[in-house]
Amino acid sequence: MSLDFFLKGVVTGFLLAAPIGPIGILCIRGVLLSGRRRGYIIGASGACGDIIYSAAAAFGVKLIFDFVLLHQPAMRLAGGLMLAGAGIVTFLSRSATSLDEPRSIDEKGIFASTFLLALTNPLTLFAYAAAFSGLGISIILSDYLSVALLVGGVFCGSLLWFSFLVWFAQRFRKKVTARSIGIINKVVGLLLILFGAVSLILGLRSS
Repeated sequence: MSLDFFLKGVVTGFLLAAPIGPIGILCIRGVLLSGRRRGYIIGASGACGDIIYSAAAAFGVKLIFDFVLLHQPAMRLAGGLMLAGAGIVTFLSRSATSLDEPRSIDEKGIFASTFLLALTNPLTLFAYAAAFSGLGISIILSDYLSVALLVGGVFCGSLLWFSFLVWFAQRFRKKVTARSIGIINKVVGLLLILFGAVSLILGLRSS
């Protein structure tokens, strides 16, 4: 029975991570510019963010639900500003002279900023709550082992999706030249600005 919770967590984590969002875009860019290690760091950070919200949804932690509901507009505004800021910096960044140059960026900082970005998306919490409900999993579980396996499965499923993105992007990395880095930065920057603008509009409407 406990194995069922783990497998359901894997499926849920994979499916909810699958839509290409800001973190997925950053993951792909990281691989193209810096290699697989950078992509795995970004993907693992995003998957760690899923642990927080999936655990809250599984345990039915009222305190976290209330906090997210109360501060949802502010969280969307903060996330929107972060995305827009990252998009502007990325868009304006100059082309590197080699593909290995971006590795000079602190990887701990990248992990922390990506994790914070994942936490500023309040919809993740409600998505996991809805998914668990649809799978027939009680919102409040007394079996801590089953909950741990469920959340662990979510992490594995989310990480599996990001691993697929890393593999997919790595296949095209050999075709990336130093000149094309500028194009990648422009495209990724515009997409991040777009995501940030949407988040800011939603935050302002709900405030």
